[in-house]
Amino acid sequence: MLARTGLKYGTKGNSKVLSTFVRNKITLPDLDWDFGDLEPYISGQINEIHYKKHHQAYVDGFNTNTEKVLELNEELKKDPSPKIVREILGLQHNIRFHGGGFTNHCLFWKNLTPEKEGGGHLSKDTGLSEAIKKQFGSKDELIKLTNEKLAGIQGSGWAFIVKNLENGGKLEVVQRYNQDTVTGRLIPLVAIDAWEHAYYLQYQNKKVDYFKAIWNVINWEEAAKRYDNETINIS
Repeated sequence: MLARTGLKYGTKGNSKVLSTFVRNKITLPDLDWDFGDLEPYISGQINEIHYKKHHQAYVDGFNTNTEKVLELNEELKKDPSPKIVREILGLQHNIRFHGGGFTNHCLFWKNLTPEKEGGGHLSKDTGLSEAIKKQFGSKDELIKLTNEKLAGIQGSGWAFIVKNLENGGKLEVVQRYNQDTVTGRLIPLVAIDAWEHAYYLQYQNKKVDYFKAIWNVINWEEAAKRYDNETINIS
């Protein structure tokens, strides 16, 4: 998901020297399934547009804004003015928004798998399944709580099932608005997109039906791995 770019040459005397102006850029992650593999629960058209258009927009937005900050940092070395500082500060919101959108969607895609490949199924002999049973009684009760959190989001946002390392590793369901994400000691186990672009072409205004359907393609085995590892790798 990282692509190295930005190499350029300068001149010194009669020889060319390669500058150290090398910058990393994020790229879309590879998917583990084809766009149509999550049907009938999520249409192939939705997945293709969601991935190629919406997720790509967060990738582009993050790269563009971080590039601008790097350029302004160079300018700041020559001219440490309040004007440049204000410009940098103004870009921080965009970086947070697009960076959150990029990260959240990387989590989201890894959280999904076709029903025929185990989507919707959580093995009983995992630490996650034991924690769910202990705290909520059953997976269905956890799903019910998560769907309530999703339905309670006004506008756009996300619901995350997390392992809270600040609270002894207990499971929690948290809401985030827009493209805010979970960080720090909250380990994301399941991430569900509640933005309209995730469901509207198929479910229109019946987002509750989308919230119910998506559990048929949730990759609980991936969530169980995250629970055991206490860290997250979405590359």
